[in-house]
Amino acid sequence: MTSAPAPSFNPGKGIGSPVGIALLGYGTVGSEVMRLMTEYADELEHRIGGPLQIRGVAVSDKSKPRPGVPDELLTDDAFSLVKRDDVDIVVEVIGGIDYPRKVVLAALKAGKSVVTANKALVAAHAAELADAADEANVDLYFEAAVAAAIPVVGPLRRSLAGDQIQSVMGIVNGTTNFILDAMDSSGAGYDESLAEATRLGYAEADPTADVEGHDAASKAAILASLAFHTRVTSDDVYCEGITNISAEDIRAAKQADHTIKLLAICEKITDSNGETAISVGVHPTLIPRSHPLAAVNKSFNAIFVEAEAAGRLMFYGNGAGGAPTASAVLGDVVGAARNKVHGGRAPGESTYANLPIADYGETPTRYHVDMEVEDRVGVLADLAQLFADRGISLRTIRQEESGEGARLIVVTHQARENSLAATVEALKDHPAVKSINSVIRLERG
Repeated sequence: MTSAPAPSFNPGKGIGSPVGIALLGYGTVGSEVMRLMTEYADELEHRIGGPLQIRGVAVSDKSKPRPGVPDELLTDDAFSLVKRDDVDIVVEVIGGIDYPRKVVLAALKAGKSVVTANKALVAAHAAELADAADEANVDLYFEAAVAAAIPVVGPLRRSLAGDQIQSVMGIVNGTTNFILDAMDSSGAGYDESLAEATRLGYAEADPTADVEGHDAASKAAILASLAFHTRVTSDDVYCEGITNISAEDIRAAKQADHTIKLLAICEKITDSNGETAISVGVHPTLIPRSHPLAAVNKSFNAIFVEAEAAGRLMFYGNGAGGAPTASAVLGDVVGAARNKVHGGRAPGESTYANLPIADYGETPTRYHVDMEVEDRVGVLADLAQLFADRGISLRTIRQEESGEGARLIVVTHQARENSLAATVEALKDHPAVKSINSVIRLERG
């Protein structure tokens, strides 16, 4: 079990003292952070108890025009900037992992509090960053790293700190939600919907991190770490993207009064040894139209939390974009700045539970299997026996005519992931199965 060192008392700078800010990065988010910090300067000073003063803006290329930034604030030496004596808080909105990690660690070791919107950095190196913050007795904030303006990190760290969280499930990537929503509403295929998302600016020129689920996996790792008081990295997250979802999958979901969403699912499970463990995965999931997450459309995000005492909670809103992300960053800056002025420190990393990360094969789930089979007597019984041999019961079976064969859609009851996956492999080898069109998990509720 990991325990943080006892922090020393931090008396604060005193009411009216300025708080120096170093801004690392001046792209879509960084420029919005500076705009809001300037536009709301008076109100922020009242909320903090002292004025925010930008000491410098670190960029990779100083020759590039930076509207709104005085030339004297620009620097291409981030390491020198974060170590300056007049800097109290470092705001990192660069993106990436390796270079930001080095700069953020340098800032923390220099005694600066850090606010970051970098999900990949936090998911990969949370332990190292948290340890550095503890050693320096400074704050590490990352509300914007999970779902931009949606306040979920704060509630998990503070509001629900006295509760027992059972699961966190949500739509945490706007690009994939836009694509799947477009497929659902228009009947278009994946490629067509991705092209539309790119045209409208919802998808990057290289959308791999989004559509393959890696972006959501980083956020899932952060959410699981906070919810279950255990260090979880992106390497611990089972990850499957949406590139294989077809228009036919969407149609089949509609017929069953379901929709398909890319969900991040973090939950406590009981493994095969009877021990409590953590399961964390990102994958396309069938959810009923009656579920609150089914109504989350376009590029919006939503996180659904189930806790023992609080019950079900849902956090919904803009999960991406310059202004929403900057809003979350500024919220963290206010918190860190108040601590600099008044003294004290925000909640740090909590890893006391130190629960094991379950092999994803141990996770209980349900499958929706769509396949093409021979249309002859006895096939249905033979295939049902494959499921039964592995202890899997079937919830529904639907058969449709399909050319010279038949289309068979099977929905299982809950079983362990490895048993279901093994059954699918057995189906592929069965002579009566011509092809398996898709295998999609169903929401467990």
